[in-house]
Amino acid sequence: MDESMLYISKQPAERQAVLNDIHTAIMQHDKTVSPVVEPMMGKEMIIYKAKGMMKYALSSVKNYMSLHVLPMYGSQTIYSKYKALLPNAAFQKGCINFNSAEDVPGGIVEDLIEDCSKIDLVKMREDYLEGKKKTKKAKS
Repeated sequence: MDESMLYISKQPAERQAVLNDIHTAIMQHDKTVSPVVEPMMGKEMIIYKAKGMMKYALSSVKNYMSLHVLPMYGSQTIYSKYKALLPNAAFQKGCINFNSAEDVPGGIVEDLIEDCSKIDLVKMREDYLEGKKKTKKAKS
């Protein structure tokens, strides 16, 4: 059993199916990522990395589960679209907190991952830093 499946198998029984479905959606719809189980924000979770950078993370904590989706940080379009499509989930800047599979229907999660799979986070960061440099030069 790989470490992602081991992580999922250690979660409460009522959470395992939804965590497995989201894990499967990520692996099937974003071929740029590889999963590892590591601590983040003081909690162990599955972190899906692309080019060494976290793109997604999946966690199960005491009161809820979370799907961290870094491409939402840089895309107001993606954030707004899925916030409307997932009204029962709690959206933060870059993560979606939920309690059950009903909060995050599989087809919508697959579409979210498909939309996010097209985003290169390394390029997004480079563009952001370049924009900051230009702004700084313009102010000088």
